[in-house]
Amino acid sequence: MNLSIVIPLLNEAESLPELYAWITKVMQKNNFSYEVLFIDDGSTDDSWKIISDISHDDSHIKGIRFQRNFGKSQALHAGFAQAEGEVVITMDADLQDSPDEIPELYKMITQEGYHLVSGWKKKRYDSVISKNLPSKLFNWAARQTSGVKLNDFNCGLKAYKNEVVKNIEVSGEMHRYIPVLAKNEGFTKIGEKVVIHQARKYGTTKFGMSRFINGFLDLITIWFLSKFGKRPMHFFGANGVIMFGIGFIAAFIIGARKLYKLYMGEPAILVTQDPWFYISLTTMVIGTQLFLAGFIGEMILKNKSNISRYKIAETSGL
Repeated sequence: MNLSIVIPLLNEAESLPELYAWITKVMQKNNFSYEVLFIDDGSTDDSWKIISDISHDDSHIKGIRFQRNFGKSQALHAGFAQAEGEVVITMDADLQDSPDEIPELYKMITQEGYHLVSGWKKKRYDSVISKNLPSKLFNWAARQTSGVKLNDFNCGLKAYKNEVVKNIEVSGEMHRYIPVLAKNEGFTKIGEKVVIHQARKYGTTKFGMSRFINGFLDLITIWFLSKFGKRPMHFFGANGVIMFGIGFIAAFIIGARKLYKLYMGEPAILVTQDPWFYISLTTMVIGTQLFLAGFIGEMILKNKSNISRYKIAETSGL
């Protein structure tokens, strides 16, 4: 199979028939063997009914419906688990991503050897203040932190080699950072393609300013996980040893000075009356806690089990 198209969605009933017809037209024109996986992330409108009806009439269409809204990352994870195509395309269901971009993205993966190609919505039709400016700031911070030189991390239109989606774990709200996750797994040939961004035709956006705040918090998380996710002792343990060492040396110096004064017959206050003694003691306690945090982190990594992050209510066409 050439292509798997994974489309997470939430309350996009108005867009789905048009999107389905558009994708089908592009697939037939290019003679692709394909499947389309619609992942209904707990829609409360008629989205699932439309997906179910289409999948009964067209064997290329498959659907997964979550019991409730678990988030875009979880929807992508479910789609990636089912994807069978040589190349996996992700796109949004709101008609702002153009299926006409798919053939070129497919060629960049299969002919130019990219592991992943991300779309870049260079010209956008979103609000400048509420989306464009925060997005530019977010993308700049993501480039500086991750080392992945993409202009648009948030673009939902991306193409992957199948082996990429099978070797990354998309959890929490990490869908924005799939290129970083791929890089961390050794898939380093990451490209970018300018794509058409279309104005929303139906409904309203599901994202507010909070997604950018969450995005920056997730950026800190993925930076930490990239560096220390598989070796927490290197961060917590190392800093714990340093802090304990500083506190221990300081306490030793304080005690030695008091003993020297007593030996020389000079008046000296009790060690416990010196505020610096408590500062050094606190530093040693914090250092010990950090070391134990690293040790516990290592134990959790060694014994962690796979836990389901979402519940599927039903499927169609699978």
